Amino acid sequence: MNNSMHPKEILRGHVTQIVSLTDEQFDHFFSRFTLKSYKKGQAIITQGAKVEHEYFVIDGYLKTFYINDDVKMFILQFAMPTWWASDYNALYNGAKATVGVDCITDAQVLCLSNADREKICSELHEVERFFRWRTNRGYVASQKRLLSLMNNDARLRYEELMAQYPALYNTVPKHLIAAYLGVSRETLSRLYHT
Repeated sequence: MNNSMHPKEILRGHVTQIVSLTDEQFDHFFSRFTLKSYKKGQAIITQGAKVEHEYFVIDGYLKTFYINDDVKMFILQFAMPTWWASDYNALYNGAKATVGVDCITDAQVLCLSNADREKICSELHEVERFFRWRTNRGYVASQKRLLSLMNNDARLRYEELMAQYPALYNTVPKHLIAAYLGVSRETLSRLYHT
C-alpha cells in the first residue's frame, strides 16, 4: 500500500472538506466503518449479489463495471483514493447488483453498511449533509460523463479523462481505459500515439 496516513485521517480529511465535526462526532462516525484489504483482481461486489455496503477507497484503485449479454465490459467508474464505490441502485433499493466492483490494484477500503449510514445520518445532521453533498456531486459527474459520451468523439473523451485524472494512464490497464471510453483497445492505442 502506498498511503502512509491512517485510514481514519484520510476519511477525516475527506469529510472535513465539506462539514465540520467535533472529535467525538467524528469518532462516532468512524466507528461505523470496517477496514478491509483486497488483492488485485479480487471482487468486492459481483453482479447478481445482494449489496449491503458502500466502499470508501483508502488506497488502490477499483472499477465499477457492467458486463452485458454479449460478455462485453463497460466501465462505469474508476475509484481511486478518497472516492466511493458501490452498486447504489442495489444498495438503496434492495435490488440484486447489476454492476460489479473489483480491484484493479491491491486496495484498502473502509466499508459502511447502508443501515449504519442511515443511522449515523439520523444521529448527526452534519454527516447527513456530507452524504447529500457527495450524492449531488456524484450525480453531476455522472451527468457530465453521459453528455460527454453523447457529444464528444473518442479523442476528446480520452483527452478529458487524462486531463482530469492523469495518474490513470500509469495505473489502470489500457483495455480498461478503452472500456471506460467505449472504444476498442486498438482505437485507444491510436489516440495515445497521435
